[in-house]
Amino acid sequence: MGHILTVTFPFFALVLCGYLAARSRLLPFDAVPGLNTFVLYFALPCMLYRFGSGTPLMQLFHPLVALLWLLCGVLIVAFTAWRARGLGAGWPDAAMGALVAAFPNSGFMGVPLILALLGEGAVGPVMATLLIDLVMVTSLCIGLSQWGAAGEHGAAQAVSRALKGMLRNPMPWSILLGAAAGALGFQLWPPLGKTVQLLADAASPVALFTIGAVLARSRFQAVVSQRVAPARDVGAIAVTKLVVHPALVWGLGMLAVRAGWLVPGMLVPLVLTAALPSASNVSLLAERFGADNGRVARVILWTTVVAFFSFSAVVALVA
Repeated sequence: MGHILTVTFPFFALVLCGYLAARSRLLPFDAVPGLNTFVLYFALPCMLYRFGSGTPLMQLFHPLVALLWLLCGVLIVAFTAWRARGLGAGWPDAAMGALVAAFPNSGFMGVPLILALLGEGAVGPVMATLLIDLVMVTSLCIGLSQWGAAGEHGAAQAVSRALKGMLRNPMPWSILLGAAAGALGFQLWPPLGKTVQLLADAASPVALFTIGAVLARSRFQAVVSQRVAPARDVGAIAVTKLVVHPALVWGLGMLAVRAGWLVPGMLVPLVLTAALPSASNVSLLAERFGADNGRVARVILWTTVVAFFSFSAVVALVA
């Protein structure tokens, strides 16, 4: 466990640094969107491109990995949304609560953290899950959030907007371009390659710091809006994300391994990805599609704090 904490502690410490910097206003809230822009449109795409170009195509586009991850995501979404609707939540809150329970922070946190734990061989499955979550799970939840809104075409219009947003998201394109470059043996012009390397090296620390700043800002906005979700509801979603999701991936994955459909070495990074805290960008989607952003922000905050302990425990169990 000491070795695991040696790897995981710096990652969560950077998140804490960003949280404290924004909470104390040492980093103004107005600066957080700028950090997000740098990470999302510059540093992280370069990191994903670099890993995509060096990862075998069958790791990035393994059909059984994609099917397993999608099935687990759909089951988590269905269970969480059904539970929320049973408690009287509207479709926007049910859908965004389901998304925050199913979408791990694989882009900002998962790729560098799991790389540090398992090596470059684990990066392919993690990026494959990121593609599934960005393209399919997010679109499903956005469609559910608008179910019954704006007439019979509300959900279809929401999915259309989600797909347009996905097309503008540089992360999946970076992975795909990197995979194409690797398959074709394409090499960047050396000065450009060095620039990409510098930006890629900046992605991990700045992204983790930004997560903390986003959490501090979201918490402040939730307090100002005075919309406080019940602790039991937030706790149930957090448990679904940190316990149910990785357990489901492990259980279905073990069935696939025993059937000879999946290599055991590909299951471990999938389980660790599922054990990550919730993705911080779900808070932005909740605000855009009319859900209780404070509720989603509290889930992200709780899962990030608890994941320092729970993620290390999962690593000790499966890695």
